[in-house]
Amino acid sequence: MDPILVGKAITTETSGNVNLLPKYGNRHGLVAGATGTGKTVTLMTLAEGFSRIGVPVFLADVKGDVAGLAMPGALNEKLQARIAQLGIADYKNEAAPVVFWDLWGKAGHPVRTTVSEMGPTLLGRILELNDTQAGVLDIVFKLADDRGLLLLDLADFRALLNLIAEERQDISTRYGLVSNQSIGAIQRALLRLEQEGANMFFGEPALALADLMRVNYDGRGVVNILAADQLILKPKLYSSFLLWLLSELFETLPEVGDLDKPKLVFVFDEAHLLFSDAPPALQQRIEQVVRLIRSKGVGVYFCSQFPDDIPGNILGQLGNRVQHALRAFTPRDQKALKTAAETFVSNPNLDVANAIGQLGVGEALASMLLDKGVPMPVEKTLIAPPRCRMGAITEAERAQVRAGSPVGSKYDTAIDRESAAELLAKKAEAKAEQAQAPQARTQEDDQADNSHGFGDAVKDALFGTKRRQGMIESMAKQTARTVGSQVGRQIIRGLLGGIFGGRR
Repeated sequence: MDPILVGKAITTETSGNVNLLPKYGNRHGLVAGATGTGKTVTLMTLAEGFSRIGVPVFLADVKGDVAGLAMPGALNEKLQARIAQLGIADYKNEAAPVVFWDLWGKAGHPVRTTVSEMGPTLLGRILELNDTQAGVLDIVFKLADDRGLLLLDLADFRALLNLIAEERQDISTRYGLVSNQSIGAIQRALLRLEQEGANMFFGEPALALADLMRVNYDGRGVVNILAADQLILKPKLYSSFLLWLLSELFETLPEVGDLDKPKLVFVFDEAHLLFSDAPPALQQRIEQVVRLIRSKGVGVYFCSQFPDDIPGNILGQLGNRVQHALRAFTPRDQKALKTAAETFVSNPNLDVANAIGQLGVGEALASMLLDKGVPMPVEKTLIAPPRCRMGAITEAERAQVRAGSPVGSKYDTAIDRESAAELLAKKAEAKAEQAQAPQARTQEDDQADNSHGFGDAVKDALFGTKRRQGMIESMAKQTARTVGSQVGRQIIRGLLGGIFGGRR
């Protein structure tokens, strides 16, 4: 398979092409250098090279100029001079097959995942929780699993928090202490996250990894570009999303060993954000993923200003390196320059530390893996130009690319199926109806009791009780006394005689 042209060596004693061999593309890499030295152009050159050999690429567009991969470039005198200097015979301006993505769905297809897939560790990092609050977050996920509640979006997550607040004492007994302060802190962090628009990131349809690993009809790998010009303003969300995506690739893809070319190349721009303030456990997880994902056919390429932005354990695993200029104006810059020089395989014909500070735009120090995985001695290299547009694209051009996307119909419309929020709302409604039902029966019973009470009162008044004689009993006694008198006899006779015809 044809190698990927990175550039041409211009060291005094050495000349020749500097190539990246496809079979070592999954041995990871680093592109470093100060702002404005050409890192983005190098990333575009590498992305085009991988795409041409049928390798899909995923990279973030932090400044908006990576989107130029979707449009063919234009020749000018400067570009023609560079092509002639490099001796590229088959150079032609062309666009790469591109699919645009955006967490907010504005500059590309929406990228979504579920709260469950994100997991408590990365979600706690996005919410910037402390250890105690992160422990409560673990309880939220455990409770959802035990009760069979789907955590799809932030509404589900908030519903679980409300449930824990209502049943806090019982849950604290079974799962561990949960305080109102911790619940309140998580709810406030969740509110901030929702105000930043992250609620659009959690939901369905969730991103399918297969849609990032597409190959075009002509055999070229699709370049997936994540619009990150606004996302980069929220560094925790940016780094956590890319780390989640990398972890999903690691957990989902099967072991494939060494291939002729990678299955996917994953570019992590502004890589220092990934490791900034990351706890040791998370850094260990990142190191494990980077070390082992190679065997699953994925190459990870970090891009940052300084090489020491990457922890040493991970930096040692990056086989393909391109170092652009560093300006040693401060002690921090001088330390970074020294670190960069020490990480390359030495070249007796090149003073690396001195050369890094004197590189021009479009020049770099490069070291790629040769046959048998041996790194080549570092060479001062003139970087090859990409064939696409080196600059931003218009909104109309972006819309045109989106209209022809093969995945637009799948992701552009959100789906809201029944999950934790809906199920808990139904349970609360049923509980409220059940609580109202006994109250209604009690009112009916009260009415019946009132009617029975009135009847009993009338009965007691007529017939009396054990303690008090009634009206009928009183009248009967009075009648008996009257019958015993003469007047009573006359009345009775008169009454009976009138009926039976008797005398008075």
